[in-house]
This record gives sequence, structure tokens and C-alpha cells, in this order.
Amino acid sequence: MAGYNDKRTEDTEFEDKVIHINRCAKVVKGGRRFSFAAIVVVGNKKGQVGVGLGKATEVPEAIKKAGKRARKSLVSVPLAGTTIPHEVTGTFGASSVLMKPAPEGSGVIASSAVRAILEAAGVKNILTKSLKRDNPHNVVRATFEALNSLRSLSDIAKSRGKTVAEITSGNG
Repeated sequence: MAGYNDKRTEDTEFEDKVIHINRCAKVVKGGRRFSFAAIVVVGNKKGQVGVGLGKATEVPEAIKKAGKRARKSLVSVPLAGTTIPHEVTGTFGASSVLMKPAPEGSGVIASSAVRAILEAAGVKNILTKSLKRDNPHNVVRATFEALNSLRSLSDIAKSRGKTVAEITSGNG
């Protein structure tokens, strides 16, 4: 039992947030059978974020499954202070999400699904726009793809064989 408690204290740094719950009905001889799908985002507000989808016959069970899957899909997001290092667009299916770095005090300007992911990642100032379709499943995947394609200034400098100072001075 001590191992169980140790694991829970490790996970307390991660915060869960439910993005969307979908109810699906299957019509059978005796009436309707409902099932639920939940999209949950998990993050530590320090640059780590994950998203998961869980399906079950009860809502709490679906949320629990989605949370477990989100913890398995954690990725690191490079941050530049309280915003992202550069402008990026993520696309999944018919949905696209445009993200731009914003100055201090701007806040998170985003739709509810994108806002949940960015806040869980620890981004405090950003401008975003959902382009094309607004299906929550695809918007979440597009946001996640955009965050995965972000590169920190040190990674860019290393790939070019230069220092960060050379790139920021405009000679890179």
C-alpha cells in the first residue's frame, strides 16, 4: 500500500482538466445504451503536457481512462519565459491552429480546448486562432502537433552550428 501512496504523490504535480465529453447512444431492443468519450489534458505548468481520450459506459470511468492515457503521452514544450519561442501552425484533419508569441500581460487568448492545453503546459501569454473546423478532437490534436513542432532557440542554434548570441543578433 505504501507504493500506491508514493505514486499518487508523484502525480500530484500534474493537473487534469476535462476538455470535452461526448455522449453516444446505441439503440437496442430494450431502449438506448449510452457510452461516453472524454478528452482530458494533463500538465505540470512547467512545460510538460499530455492529452488522452478515454471511452467507457460511465463518465467518471471515461475521465479516469483519458487521464491515464494523457500521462502516457506527455511531451516537453519549449517555453520562452511565459510564451512560446516562435510562431507555429498545427494541422490535424480539417482543423488548423495558429499560435503566436505574445508580450507579457496579454494572457492566453484562445478557444476553450486550446486554452486548456496551453494553461496545462504553463504558457501564460499567447495569441491563438482556430482556423477552419472546430471539432474538439481535431483541434486538440492540431494544438498538440503545433506544440510538438516548437523548437527552442538553443536547439536552432545547435542545428546551425552557431551560438544563441549569434542568432539573436541577426547575423544568423
